[in-house]
Amino acid sequence: MDDRLRKQLDFSLEIDKEKNVFRQTHLSSHGRNENDAEHAWHMAVMAYLLREYSNSEIDIAKTMLMCLIHDIVEIDAGDTYAYDEAEQSTRKEREDKAKERIFSILPSDQKKELEAVFDEFELGESAEARFAKAMDNLQPLLLNNSNGGSDWIEHGVRAEQVYNRQKTTALGSEALYEITAEIIESNRQKGSLK
Repeated sequence: MDDRLRKQLDFSLEIDKEKNVFRQTHLSSHGRNENDAEHAWHMAVMAYLLREYSNSEIDIAKTMLMCLIHDIVEIDAGDTYAYDEAEQSTRKEREDKAKERIFSILPSDQKKELEAVFDEFELGESAEARFAKAMDNLQPLLLNNSNGGSDWIEHGVRAEQVYNRQKTTALGSEALYEITAEIIESNRQKGSLK
């Protein structure tokens, strides 16, 4: 086997570990906690299905790739709960270190390519990144709503916190932000969000 193929297969096996990183969000209908790989897959499919609601024209393949790789770094860095301010303060440092180790498994050209896509998502400046971030926000919101807001209740999350996180959804899709606002308000009225 040549060195390039070996590196590509090593990376392919390494990212399998993402299936063992569990998130705070539960699967719909009060299922178990979802893992990062399921979250990424769900986001990518949602991006494809909902692309017509993007505020701007997007390269859907690039957007889906962003969705699929955006949490790979959590193999080393662990999942950082969106509403945990202490963990959020160290997230970038942990994820940068993980990004270097994990993407370095690849051949150098693919390492540069995937790091560039990952960094583009993190910056959130391109139309693709803004829409991928909208999916990153909408996907767990839909799951939380399907579970009667139980994850928000468990963590004592306030409606204001969810609104603040969803501001980036509007940057990617104003139409989908309107839906998120309805979901947040419904859960606030039911008492699922403080």
